[in-house]
Amino acid sequence: MSSLFNPVALFNRTVAAITVRATLGRKRAFLFAIPAVVLIALTLILRAARPPGAQWPDVVLGDFGFSVLLPLTALIIGTGVLGAEIDDGSAIHLLATPVRRSSVIVTKFAVAAFLTIVFAAIPELLAGLLSPASHKLAVALFTGALVGSVVYSAVFVMASVLTTRAIAVGLLYVLVWEALLGNLVGGVRILSVAHYSLGVANAIYPDQNFRAGLTLTTSLVLGVIVTIGGLILATRRLSAFAIKGEPA
Repeated sequence: MSSLFNPVALFNRTVAAITVRATLGRKRAFLFAIPAVVLIALTLILRAARPPGAQWPDVVLGDFGFSVLLPLTALIIGTGVLGAEIDDGSAIHLLATPVRRSSVIVTKFAVAAFLTIVFAAIPELLAGLLSPASHKLAVALFTGALVGSVVYSAVFVMASVLTTRAIAVGLLYVLVWEALLGNLVGGVRILSVAHYSLGVANAIYPDQNFRAGLTLTTSLVLGVIVTIGGLILATRRLSAFAIKGEPA
């Protein structure tokens, strides 16, 4: 378990390369880019239609970016880097190799976080730069999305190991827990990755329109706890899965 605190040593380049090729090669890979394209297109439309002084970038980019773009992209990628292999049984071949279970989880998590940053955090940065707001907002959005990409990836990789219905569970979490309850019930925010992201973004670019319910310190501490906890649970479950799945 303590080895999870040294993720660099656990990163397996071969597993990472195979995961990237498999993830980007699947038919649903084009879905990764759809939310990002919508966000940038919406930004360009609003920039052309709204007067220069209109206060829309922080609301639109914060709400849509952290409530739709980031979690949905992370969900598709995070549940796909390992979940598809478990569903079709090919994970057994991977687990039959001498690669440590913790190394598999950390590597899959790293790939998921990297791809989520590419398809969600960077588009947030681009949308912020394209908007008429200051570049400080773009930096805030990018940094918040960066944190969210990491935490969400740990949560959804864990979900893909714990259940065969990770997409459904993830959608319920995003739509019901975060989008609905997270904005209505204050206590729910301590388990809301979206609010971790908003807390970080708001610390860089203070704005009440972000509706951040957590401070920077709370967001970072909870984000670290959720990330490490998710990786530990995923490793334990994968180890049990491997033992059960291996032939006698």
